[in-house]
Amino acid sequence: MTDSTSLNRRRLLQGAGAVLLLSVSRAGMAAGGHVVAIRIWPSSTYSRLTIESNIPLKYKQFALSNPDRVVVDIENIQLNRTLNGVGNLVRQDDPYIKNARVGQFDASTVRLVLELKQNVSPKTFTLAPVAGIKNRLVLDLYPVKQPQDDDPLLALLEDYNQGELERSQPAAAPLPGKAGKDRPIVIMIDPGHGGEDSGAVGKHKTREKDVVLKIGRRLKALIDKHPNMRAYMTRNEDVFIPLKVRVAKARKQRADLFVSIHADAFTSRAARGSSVFALSTKGATSTAARYLAQTQNESDLIGGVSMSGDRYLDHTMFDMVQSLTINDSLKFGKEVLSRMGKVNHLHKRSVDQAGFAVLKAPDIPSILVETAFISNIEEERKLRTAHFQQQVAESIFAGIKAYFANGASLSPHK
Repeated sequence: MTDSTSLNRRRLLQGAGAVLLLSVSRAGMAAGGHVVAIRIWPSSTYSRLTIESNIPLKYKQFALSNPDRVVVDIENIQLNRTLNGVGNLVRQDDPYIKNARVGQFDASTVRLVLELKQNVSPKTFTLAPVAGIKNRLVLDLYPVKQPQDDDPLLALLEDYNQGELERSQPAAAPLPGKAGKDRPIVIMIDPGHGGEDSGAVGKHKTREKDVVLKIGRRLKALIDKHPNMRAYMTRNEDVFIPLKVRVAKARKQRADLFVSIHADAFTSRAARGSSVFALSTKGATSTAARYLAQTQNESDLIGGVSMSGDRYLDHTMFDMVQSLTINDSLKFGKEVLSRMGKVNHLHKRSVDQAGFAVLKAPDIPSILVETAFISNIEEERKLRTAHFQQQVAESIFAGIKAYFANGASLSPHK
């Protein structure tokens, strides 16, 4: 995959929205600033502030109290119009940031001050350029006080940031007992991308991350209405979640199935149709599957993760169990694909395979559904409609029910 292909495919910052993206004007650049964009992504899990620059940024971060503030001193830059606009990006519903302001602290240092709504644990790191995005300084604000709900996401993110995600994982995902009789069938729904990672963007500025979240919510509603099923989501808002944390959440919730939902793009707008993919540990089954896995696995680089979680990323677990799980994934994928074919053209009539990082739960049958090509103008139009979103959700749900009706094994290693 060439750099130009990746750049054209992603076009990540197009359509990011005036509220969350403030681009530098020619006048601002002429004033000497190197910062070209600031974005703030609030969510209930954590809030992220990203400063994008045409040079690598050096920083010092510390905290102040009365009132509680996080302060970041950024070296070797000057104030410009982009930096001065940071206060306008703070939303009233941000759970963590009350307001933001900047000042020229000394001749070569800009000071960014975030006044907080609650006590936070800040995590600051830098990212190298990727997929058309320049150098980034990232500040993530996590709550110190754990939420009172049953969602393990925040704890998993903390483990991931400390490089200890593997430690928090259960030995095996499936619960004892027969799903649907002794206990509910648990489905993990994974709307792709989120936050800084918009995914693919259509000609009419439709963002993949928004469409797949809507489909995911519709699928969850269908599953939760079933008396013997329960659905969880890797994300239920516009937030970036690393790929391996998505897998870890499915295992923590002891999911029986994992469904990742996408609406991808291709270099040609003529490409169209729905596809279903499963994991391959022995190479991709087609050039298209290999290309798609490469672009989807970019998500961590685009969304932005520090390197502290890499210990889990490279860990290979339960090879024999995973090979059995892949066989179940193919059966599950076939059921979903046949039903997707009733609501949309199929890009390929068999389940394709490649090394998708998000499908690597060793003991949970997992598929990735490409609902349609957002780069195709007609399919982009369909993806924007509630009718097609509901059709896709119903097709996936029908595939889930058929998979279990055909006597699916919930525990391939038993």
